[in-house]
Amino acid sequence: MTLVRPQDWRPQGIASLEDRAWEALRETDQCVCVTAGAGSGKTELLAQKATYLLQTGICPAPKKVLAISFKRDAAAALSARVRLRLPRAHSYRFVSMTFDAWTKGLLDQFRRALPSPYAPDADYDISFPTRDIANAQLARIGSSLTAKQLEDLVAATKLPLEGQDLPRGSRALLEAYWQDQYEGRETTLLTFTMINRLAECMLRQHAGIRAALRATYPFVFLDEFQDTTSAQFELVGTAFCPSTTHITTVGDDKQRIMGWAGAMPNGFQTFSEAFHARRVSLLANWRSHADLVAIQHLVAAHIDPGVERAEAKRTRSVDGQVSAIWVFRNRQAEVDRLASWLATEIRSGRVEAHDIVLLVRLHADRVEAELQPAFEAEGIVLRNLARSVGEVTLQDLLTEELTTLLLPLLRASASTRAPEAWSTAVERMTALRFVHDDDVPRRVMRDVETLTISVRRFMAETSPKEALAESLVSLLVEGIGEDLIRQSTSAYQRGADYGRIRDGFVSLLGECMSASRDWQEVLDRFEGKGQVPLMTIHKSKGMEFHTVVFFGLDGQSWWSLKPMNTEEMNSFFVALTRAEQRAFFTCCAERGRPIGWVEELLGDAVPRVIGGPVDTIPRDGA
Repeated sequence: MTLVRPQDWRPQGIASLEDRAWEALRETDQCVCVTAGAGSGKTELLAQKATYLLQTGICPAPKKVLAISFKRDAAAALSARVRLRLPRAHSYRFVSMTFDAWTKGLLDQFRRALPSPYAPDADYDISFPTRDIANAQLARIGSSLTAKQLEDLVAATKLPLEGQDLPRGSRALLEAYWQDQYEGRETTLLTFTMINRLAECMLRQHAGIRAALRATYPFVFLDEFQDTTSAQFELVGTAFCPSTTHITTVGDDKQRIMGWAGAMPNGFQTFSEAFHARRVSLLANWRSHADLVAIQHLVAAHIDPGVERAEAKRTRSVDGQVSAIWVFRNRQAEVDRLASWLATEIRSGRVEAHDIVLLVRLHADRVEAELQPAFEAEGIVLRNLARSVGEVTLQDLLTEELTTLLLPLLRASASTRAPEAWSTAVERMTALRFVHDDDVPRRVMRDVETLTISVRRFMAETSPKEALAESLVSLLVEGIGEDLIRQSTSAYQRGADYGRIRDGFVSLLGECMSASRDWQEVLDRFEGKGQVPLMTIHKSKGMEFHTVVFFGLDGQSWWSLKPMNTEEMNSFFVALTRAEQRAFFTCCAERGRPIGWVEELLGDAVPRVIGGPVDTIPRDGA
């Protein structure tokens, strides 16, 4: 395994980095706090820094780099970039997961180290209580708090409760709550807030576990740090310290949209002071062209009047309007005109269907029902990423470890001319077995070939039918080894968690099989190719699309968008910054009134267009 001298190392897969990104990348003697605006290449910076640390031996084997993100797709995207830039001998030492997955993995691995009243059974369930369920529990334990107030109290209180200086009323309430979650049903029921408190307690009380964690991960990345809660930061502070672990945080205060969930209002300052971090700000915007960056800056400057203007690095590839508010007299006109415009754009070849996104603030299922008839009439397939497939949302399922393992194998089996899928399948199987088998190089290629031959035979002998989905998934899982899949993926240690994702995969595959004529179409449907994605604004963070259409810029949809409501302005900013080339908004008088102050803020840069979109054409050579 050849190492590169730090002074000789160069970025992998890209031409170069901006000067400030080089500063953040090469800083390995202390923690780094990177503030970076939308499109600045935060994910690329982390991928390059991981490559630098591992290729130069600054993070020597067998030590690892741990990256913690808030969203599954962000964690998966970062992991994929690192795998593209590193040989297998290095990439297996990069671990990318969500905050919830990391915390849960700690609990599952070390739960027996907790004091007996708090050590949950191995088969505990994860709770995502609805308002009605939460209110019923509050009534049961005799609390007058709201569900949110109780959750905040749980998050703010360390365990064990016996050692905390608490008002008598709060102590009694918390004791009743924890007892109800542990003993009020057949299996223990834990929320992720509770899991956080359990993991922090376990690490605080056991120096050996802390030492093992710090020895394993001398370098840690925290992505989207602006959304970190106080409880999460406390857990990080217990797990790591600046004398043993060099942490790199990246994020953007203007994209802080999780304040309602407890995100710290001054997270970057808190981190910098606690970990003595070096501050670095990135200015480049690699996602959007200059005209869009200028529009984004109008909103950014409203949020933070002192913000530096980003430097646009993207080339504009379309003529005509790149942003506008499309104004309609009623909902039917809005839906019909939007559908016809999208159909024209897609059929003309100007943009692929999956490169256009429809963003909504809330209620994606309602919007899907409203849009579906007009879209179907135009031959457009709308893909609601917020809908549930079994017990997991479609968007989350697509980034699950099981999905990213099985899908390339299906692709490689469906066609003998799928080199990218074959390469990815080999890569994923290698990563799966690296820590379990020293004979990987000689066996993986043979095993992948054997498995794809079996699946190819299955596909040749049967046409796609929904009833066959379970058999096909079983063939894949048995060929890989279910025990190996679960042992190698921390999130699947418990059977219930693995089963939920496996069932979701089978369900979605069955849906696609029932609507397809051949196996290639099945997989295209599964991946969303040729489909227009619909998602909520909060789920769009970290993603990018050629064209963004925000459905509903009106006082009804954005009822809480007020000049001084920073979190809502941040959400609005996020909507604008998903776009590479165009960002449009629809506004319907029948649904709600225009938001005058926002339209005034955007000014002539985002004009109102009565009756909806006008045609746009690609620039020469685009």
